Amino acid sequence: MSGATASGRWADEGSWNHGTVRASDVALHYVTAGPVDGDLVLLLHGFPEFWYSWREQIPALAEAGYRVVAPDLRGYNRSAKPEGVSAYALDKLVADVVGLIHAFGHESARVVGHDWGGVVAWQVASDRPDVVDRLGVLNAPHPTAYERELRSSLSQIRRSSYAFFFQIPWLPEWSLRRDDFAALEDLFRKQPVRRDAFTDEDVERYKRAFARPGVLTAAINYYRALFRRNAWLTLVQGGVGDQRVAVPTLLLWGLRDQALSPSLTEGLERWVPDLRVERYPDASHWLPVDAPERVNQELVGFL
Repeated sequence: MSGATASGRWADEGSWNHGTVRASDVALHYVTAGPVDGDLVLLLHGFPEFWYSWREQIPALAEAGYRVVAPDLRGYNRSAKPEGVSAYALDKLVADVVGLIHAFGHESARVVGHDWGGVVAWQVASDRPDVVDRLGVLNAPHPTAYERELRSSLSQIRRSSYAFFFQIPWLPEWSLRRDDFAALEDLFRKQPVRRDAFTDEDVERYKRAFARPGVLTAAINYYRALFRRNAWLTLVQGGVGDQRVAVPTLLLWGLRDQALSPSLTEGLERWVPDLRVERYPDASHWLPVDAPERVNQELVGFL
C-alpha cells in the first residue's frame, strides 16, 4: 500500500483495520476492510459524522470482494484539522480524495459519498473523472442542480437556512455544543424514519467524535468555504456553471429529507448523462442507516 501506514490497532468491529495516510497536505485517519487486492471503494461521510456512518455498508462491500476505505474527512474525528476557512475549500477536499486513491496504490476507484461526502464526490467526478470508475451519491445534490433550486425554489431556500446560519462566526459552534450536543442528538433521533437507525451507543460515538478539539469549527468551515466559493463564482461568471459528470453514476435518495428537496433528483441528465436514480419514499436524509439492506444491494450491484 504505497504511502499508507496501518496503525496496527484493530477496531471493535472485528477485522476493520484503522490507519493513517498522508493525502494531499493533511493526514487522514481511515478504516479499511475487505481483500487487499480487491477493487478500491472509497466511502465519504457527511456532516456531522465520521467514518462510522458507513458501518452498515462496510461489511457488505467487503464481503462482495471490494477493498473498502472509509476515511474521516479532513477536520473530522481523528483526521488532521488545519486552521482557517480556506483549508476546507472544495479543491482541497477533491485533492484529498485523489491523494487517498493514489496512497492506496490505485490510479482510480469507485467513489461513494453521502451528504457532504456526496458534495465532494460530485466534484471529484466533475474535476477529476480520470480517478473515478463509478460514482455513487446518497442524498447530496449535484452542484448545478442545487444552484438551480436555490434560485427558483423558496422551499429549498427555507430548507437550506441552517447553511446560511453557519456563515456567522462562533455562534453555530456554540449552538451545536450546548446542552451536551443536544442539536446533534436531535438530528439522529428525530429525523430518521427507522426508529432504531441510531442506537444510544451510536449517538454517543458521534458526540465523542464531534467533541474532539477543532472538529466543530472545521466541520462548519466546510459550509463557510463553499459559500464563499459559490459567491465568488456567481460574481465572476454568474454561477457554478454546468458541472458535467461523465462517469457512470448512481444517485440514491431518501425522499423524507428535511434539508434537501426531492426536485434535486430531477432533470440531472443534462449534466450527468449516464445516470440512474433510485428514490426511497420511506427513508430520510440518513439513508445509509434508514434503508441499509436496500442501499447495500444497490451499491454492490452498481459498483
